[in-house]
Amino acid sequence: MIALYWAEDGRFPPGDRGLAYGDGLFETIRVDGGSAHLKAYHLDRMTRDAARLHIPVNRSELEHIFHQAVERYSVHYSVDSWILKLTLTRGSGGRGYRPSPNMKPNLLVSHAAMPPLAPASGVAVDFSRVPLTVNPLLAGIKSLNRIEQVMAASELQDGLFEVLMANPAGHIVEGTRTNLFIETDDGWRTPSPDSVAVRGVMRRYVIERLRANAEEVHEAPILLDDMLASSCRGVYLTNSVLGVVSVRTLAGQDLPVTGRLATICGSTPKTE
Repeated sequence: MIALYWAEDGRFPPGDRGLAYGDGLFETIRVDGGSAHLKAYHLDRMTRDAARLHIPVNRSELEHIFHQAVERYSVHYSVDSWILKLTLTRGSGGRGYRPSPNMKPNLLVSHAAMPPLAPASGVAVDFSRVPLTVNPLLAGIKSLNRIEQVMAASELQDGLFEVLMANPAGHIVEGTRTNLFIETDDGWRTPSPDSVAVRGVMRRYVIERLRANAEEVHEAPILLDDMLASSCRGVYLTNSVLGVVSVRTLAGQDLPVTGRLATICGSTPKTE
């Protein structure tokens, strides 16, 4: 059973392993009034990835806490959009890195105002100098270990919306807070799931919508040349809070902006 903590109560245990070692994971969920975007996808991922980390979590318990949180916080926002954050850790205990046996997970629940949406005309993006390394055992997990993204995000200056990170092989993998899609003459391409640090729920939704629309989707490496080639019809970033975002300029170079991916998928899905 989960030990539940509300952030505003200030009672989260200082010996928590998430604070000490990043031993946990988190979800940020967009809520419009009381209706959540991709709620089932978020809870699916948290349950699945907790199992990968050997953190015992019951999906129905997470669902119950989610509804408690929406009821508790939605009164602050009326019909406005807001963000619900669930931070799940292994719990408290253990000397050093080794956890104690039979630990009870901690779940910290908090809320925040909705950030500004990106303009439909597209955003400016550049490349990060921070390389992205992905441990195959942890690929795709939205864990609390995000120091590479923190360092890369410090480069977001001068009106940049995002910076894209490459792995040691030179493949463009993802942004600090976004997954990557490009449209080419041969269909859509997105990095393979075993190469990304975070397998976004919006990424999952977009792939499902594209395939339901009979669009070709290839999960394969993306190089800089692929994004700047004449065969590239558009570059898109996806994020469950911000939806589908078109890239207008990449490292100062203009890109085509059609908004086609948002048209196919909807820029902000409301799938529960």
